[in-house]
Amino acid sequence: MYRRLLRKLNEQQVRKNDEYEIKRSKNLSKMVETVQNIIGESDDIVQRDFKVGSRLSASLFFVDGLAFDSGIEDRIIRPLIHYAKVNDEYNPEKFVTYLLEEVVTFIEAKEVETFDEAILSLMSGETLLVIDTIDKLILFETRQFNQRGIEEPQSEVIVRGPRDGFNEVLHTNVMLIRRRLRDPNLTVQFGQLGRRSKTDFAIVYVKGITNQDLVEEVRYRLSCIDLDLLSETGVIEQYIEENVMSPFPQVLRTERPDKTIHALTNGKVIVVVDGSPFVLMAPVTFADLMKSTEDNYDRWQISSFIRLLRYFAAFMAVFLPGLYIAMVSYHQGMIPTVFALSIAGTREGVPFPGFIEAFLMEVTFELLREAGIRLPRPIGQTIGIVGGLVIGDAAVRAGIVSPIMVIVVAITAIASFAIPAYNVSITFRLLRFVVMIAAAMFGLFGIVIVYILINIHLVGLRSFGSYYTSPFAPYKFGEWLDLMIRAPLILLKNRPSEPKILDKKRKEM
Repeated sequence: MYRRLLRKLNEQQVRKNDEYEIKRSKNLSKMVETVQNIIGESDDIVQRDFKVGSRLSASLFFVDGLAFDSGIEDRIIRPLIHYAKVNDEYNPEKFVTYLLEEVVTFIEAKEVETFDEAILSLMSGETLLVIDTIDKLILFETRQFNQRGIEEPQSEVIVRGPRDGFNEVLHTNVMLIRRRLRDPNLTVQFGQLGRRSKTDFAIVYVKGITNQDLVEEVRYRLSCIDLDLLSETGVIEQYIEENVMSPFPQVLRTERPDKTIHALTNGKVIVVVDGSPFVLMAPVTFADLMKSTEDNYDRWQISSFIRLLRYFAAFMAVFLPGLYIAMVSYHQGMIPTVFALSIAGTREGVPFPGFIEAFLMEVTFELLREAGIRLPRPIGQTIGIVGGLVIGDAAVRAGIVSPIMVIVVAITAIASFAIPAYNVSITFRLLRFVVMIAAAMFGLFGIVIVYILINIHLVGLRSFGSYYTSPFAPYKFGEWLDLMIRAPLILLKNRPSEPKILDKKRKEM
């Protein structure tokens, strides 16, 4: 399917280029008119007319706010105006080369062949220069990046580890990666996506570790994306994943450079997009979603205990409300007598069955959580904490829900916060309602059926050809040293087998 889409896209692009290619001219007025016709009536595009060496007329175009104004004046316009060697014997073919090599002092300057390329670079912040009697389109790298500072990631809070995070500028994010990984085999390849937005992106991988077939597959899927606007990596994530119907993420995202470096050295491919502080890592396994790079910064006993807590928290986040519904509605005999009497006493006077009670509380808590995210941060925190306490206490006093139900919902919410990956935490929240419905219909049998179906789905799921449940299935005992527990680093000599990599040894012993 991907290859058919790519062929169709390439054919459309060839027809487009053949139909709309605009010819260049040696007449300055025609060149300027062509540029003006393409850019339309945009007031933020500045045109500056001047003469090179007081003889040759020239026009310069740049976008106000994207280009470095003072640099254009000092390092392009002024040297060209004061150029004194234009005479009757000058050669137009060699003149541009001479200007770029000996007159203009910009480091990056180039000639382009088509107006499409020239206008695209102009809209990206570069400066376009056209000169009379010369049919060359000259571009200067004058982009300036007004950016948010390098701050601590907001979506991945850590106790120990680096505090810097990615921001919205592509080149800054690539710099943060290169600053940590100074391997000459680190490869960065740039491209653009979006027919109208022309958003820059970069594919990053380590040559000699990453399988080249994986790199080609990522590049291929990106080339199949055909859309007008690309504003965030979440759009790419939805286009390149294999199973769009699965609730489980098949691409991992992060704001942390140290986590990105760890993925690169394990043979993964990174996709960085201009305008987004989140980078994508592919492929991904379920074990990756339950790990944090911070695990490597603490002693192995502490990290192992925390990982076990995460798996236990994942189980509670999905199944705890369903187990409560099943026990209260169908399997009261499985509850110890004293505890069963206590639950019955707290539920006395509650007008709803266990499923309705749990469903109302879960939906209410999800509303509070979403409201807390959307409101300004100080107010959001107050809404999340105070709102939960007030509504829970009021619901118990009004006899709508039982106190034990409030405890179950609170423990479930806390468990979902313990998951390192936010996107899989949302998945667990969705599956929780499926489990609750199954428990209300069939009790524990319904929960077991849903659990089996989830496992069947995960075993059949792939992420860029890698097994999603590896090393659980296919079973690879040697990799369990860095799975639910984290063994001492000195014992972790091999990289994970998924994805398939070229260099399996982390270091030579």
